[in-house]
Amino acid sequence: MTSKPTGVVSLLNPVTDAFETALRAILPEHSVRAAEPRYLEEPRGRYEVREGLLALPETTQEVSQIVRLANEMRVGIVPYGGGTGLVGGQVAPDGPAPLILSLERMNAIRSVHPEENVLIVEAGTILADVQAAAQNVDRLFPLSLAAEGTARIGGNLATNAGGVNVLRYGNARDLCLGLEAVLPDGTIWNGLSRLRKDNTGYDLRNLLVGSEGSLGIITAASLKLSPRPAGEGTAFMVVDSPKAAISLLAEARSQLGDGISAFEIIHKQGLDFLEEYIPSVRLPFEEKPEWCVLIEVGLARGLDPQEALETLFETGLEKELVSDGLIAQSVGQRTEFWSVREHIPEANRLVGSISSHDISVPISLVPEFIARAGRVVEQLGPLRINCFGHLGDGNLHYNVFPDAGKSRQDYLAERDEVKRVVHDLVHELGGSVSAEHGIGRLKTGDLEKYGDPAKLAAMRAIKTALDPNGIMNPGAVLAL
Repeated sequence: MTSKPTGVVSLLNPVTDAFETALRAILPEHSVRAAEPRYLEEPRGRYEVREGLLALPETTQEVSQIVRLANEMRVGIVPYGGGTGLVGGQVAPDGPAPLILSLERMNAIRSVHPEENVLIVEAGTILADVQAAAQNVDRLFPLSLAAEGTARIGGNLATNAGGVNVLRYGNARDLCLGLEAVLPDGTIWNGLSRLRKDNTGYDLRNLLVGSEGSLGIITAASLKLSPRPAGEGTAFMVVDSPKAAISLLAEARSQLGDGISAFEIIHKQGLDFLEEYIPSVRLPFEEKPEWCVLIEVGLARGLDPQEALETLFETGLEKELVSDGLIAQSVGQRTEFWSVREHIPEANRLVGSISSHDISVPISLVPEFIARAGRVVEQLGPLRINCFGHLGDGNLHYNVFPDAGKSRQDYLAERDEVKRVVHDLVHELGGSVSAEHGIGRLKTGDLEKYGDPAKLAAMRAIKTALDPNGIMNPGAVLAL
């Protein structure tokens, strides 16, 4: 294991009156203010920041000026998108007070090229607005996640966001052709390529996507669009076990190929939480099954999605993989089905988890992970587990909750041990302890513990080369 760098944080200076004065001198009057509480919080409440200075640039040139000044005065910058990140990448509770830089005013759709299936947008554009811009030209931007009404595309790219459609379309990285970004010295990189083939040297796009603002600030992106499926269908199917679910996924792939857009697994505990905490959500089955899958298909013209799902269900019955199922008969019913999946995270939040895990393992090992993780967690005491997620790409949200009648405050002493036993098992199975949420500040220790030493050394070398003063999101991704 390579040693952690030392002294980086001591190189940084806090935001001072002198820095604020210098910042106000280069920006419009309305672009600098004290940060409201929403910029100092994150959804899980794991970090507390009491105050901060906020910059709200409107152009890439203004971002460049801000970053150049911060680099000269050695003031840290925390880039802020929609604030929906779950690993603390958007808040800095420790070290010298940084500048919070929000791109929310940079939300323009710069250009649309439907014949190329390309959309160019600024980083502050809300994901739902990106989706709508694609729909306006009869195209699909397939990145879809629970926070799409709040999350901004710059943050989606900075964290390499996943969501429910990764099985078919890939992560945010797979949906990006080019970037415009401001590097740590204030230089603007003009990389908004619309090309699908470009082998001219190192791929800075892929370096910045997933870097969580630690190597630069994404200001705009060139995004891939896809044709909208002519027909879409949604179904719930009850499966006997996670192993049966994987076999059903294999059957679905054999029958439908790339027509499968999503394949989500849901455990009974998630349905129980919904029933108790969000009773307005209509559950699909009168008797809640132990395991079920939510399947979305999108097919070309001339193919019937309902017929395809019926055939899949019949195959599942014949092979004893499924025991019950519902195929949506209308757009409204499809929406109801997806509402179940989309509200599970909110129900989890209302219950209050002891430890939440965004993990991935090889798909064939998902059943083994679920079985073994259940046993190791059980050894820690009476706990409840809600396991759900994107089975099609091996990404599970494995969340551990207090026993009924207790709160997470009763388990503060057990929280670290719960995380350790789960993550140790993930690592043993060749998985990842951060599948789609990133490292942020929450998982820097996990990266140090489980990360490959050669990879960590290369990451630090890249960080030092691009950001020698350590101003970009200090404390995120790589531990200080």
